[in-house]
Amino acid sequence: MLPTVEKDAGVSLLSRIPSAAYVLNWIFFSTIVILFNKKIISDWGFPYPVLLTCWHLIFATVLTQILARTSTILDGRKTVRMTGKVYFRAIVPIGVLYSLSLVCSNLTYLYLSVAFIQMLKAAAPASVLFVGYAFGTDKYDLKVLLNICAIVFGVGLASYGEIDFSLIGFMYQLGGLIFESIRLIMVQKLLTGKADDPNSYKMDPLVSLYYYAPVCAVMNVIVALFVEMPTFKMADLVQLGPWILIANASAAFLLNVASVFLIGKTSSLVLTLCGVIKNVGIVVLSVILWGTIVSGLQWLGYSIASAGLVYYSLGYEGIKNACLQGQTMWESRGMKYRGNNLTVIVAGGVITTFLLFAWWSSGSAAPPV
Repeated sequence: MLPTVEKDAGVSLLSRIPSAAYVLNWIFFSTIVILFNKKIISDWGFPYPVLLTCWHLIFATVLTQILARTSTILDGRKTVRMTGKVYFRAIVPIGVLYSLSLVCSNLTYLYLSVAFIQMLKAAAPASVLFVGYAFGTDKYDLKVLLNICAIVFGVGLASYGEIDFSLIGFMYQLGGLIFESIRLIMVQKLLTGKADDPNSYKMDPLVSLYYYAPVCAVMNVIVALFVEMPTFKMADLVQLGPWILIANASAAFLLNVASVFLIGKTSSLVLTLCGVIKNVGIVVLSVILWGTIVSGLQWLGYSIASAGLVYYSLGYEGIKNACLQGQTMWESRGMKYRGNNLTVIVAGGVITTFLLFAWWSSGSAAPPV
């Protein structure tokens, strides 16, 4: 259940946010998190992606617990039929897969450019489809398979055109896609049951994070103890500084909050198109910020993959409807939020301002201490 809203005649101007603002907010935080992680891991001398992921999850665990006790944003958890048996049979495996996906995704930043990573992510639908075939949740469809083949061809073309190709980085990204695909299929099997099935329930993204974050944090701590702690240097942490870590974790958490508000205001159709637009924007930013060289063959391959992704997700009629819905959305007014939800939005604005200031003042290879 998504956060509900009350209609109040005395609502403030801040609560009358246009729908388009939620889209821009989600794109902004999604882009910031990707670029921020890349900056920390590759440029600011903190090559510990597992520890960074662990920090994100600990931060998310603490904040979701606070929000659950001080706001109504996580009231959806009250409708979830959660038992110890369900938690260990469903939530723990999903949480472990989620953790592995995050770790692999962050490890990729050590070996590949941001632009190339976004191109590889276009293959996500293919990964989900093949995992769905293996789990029996998707039925064979020649038309869908051909469309997926077009996406894979585009990604393959982009990979072939990559100048600084790294097999290790490619395998980490592939592993991240596979782990995430299995997680999504497990969630699908968990959530798509009969009405009288005690294991069938629906959780919004923040409620999911409320349940997954603790087990993911524990999993990452265990991994970090064996993988990164033996080579960890406290000097690297001191050089990075606490404010950068807090800002980074806040951005990651606010991305989850932004997704909740966005899902409440739009549909999956618009969200799919926004994701493609965001990825293209990140590729362009990677070229600007890091001087990443993107070959013509890569642009061609990524264009084919993106077009195939949009068509696979929406279909011809869906694309038409999404365009019409997007036009209406830009002209509409946002929902009216209660005071405690406005607090989250205001906090997001403060963190956003801090992030922009930190990013602007960090032109050197090391972050401000």
